[in-house]
Amino acid sequence: MIPVLILAAGTSTRMGRPKATLALDATDTFLSRIIRTFQDAAVEDVVVVLGHEAAAVVESVERAGLTARFVLNERYEAGQLSSLQTGLNAIDRPAVTAMLLTLVDVPLVSAATVRAVLERYRSTRAPVVRPVRGAQHGHPVLIDRSLFDKIRAADPRHGAKQVVRAHVTAAGDVEVDDEGAFCDIDTPDEYQRMVELRRDTR
Repeated sequence: MIPVLILAAGTSTRMGRPKATLALDATDTFLSRIIRTFQDAAVEDVVVVLGHEAAAVVESVERAGLTARFVLNERYEAGQLSSLQTGLNAIDRPAVTAMLLTLVDVPLVSAATVRAVLERYRSTRAPVVRPVRGAQHGHPVLIDRSLFDKIRAADPRHGAKQVVRAHVTAAGDVEVDDEGAFCDIDTPDEYQRMVELRRDTR
């Protein structure tokens, strides 16, 4: 069993409004698109970690006709690591061999990329598997359960990045041709450019 944690608890300070409920197109918000993508990739346990404006986020997912498991991080203002740890405690059970991790900031990753990450893990058992494009690395990141306790003990000043970077290997880097895996949308300008680009390519 390999669940996915979607971190969607933050206040979206730079965006100025919750990214989870931002419209991606006429059908999806950022979050509903991410949920749909992981379900299309046959990930059975899709877990969304909520915090800021949690009720509105849940309502937006229900409006899209989707189901997911929601976990509330009451300490979301403590930072992203607290949300990751909250989600980890919600998914960790003996049958879980690893977890996928992604951010609500990265809504355009493809189901093919998710499948490629899962396939690489199953063939190599690398402790960290991530999509790469040259020197870039993107989402989702797969983390083996052998690192779960290290994440629980991580320094909040650095988050999980130090744990992930310390266990990256060539075997776990998957070259993908997927712009969405590397497209992190944090500001109104980035959001507007993404909307215009998607409109122009339709």
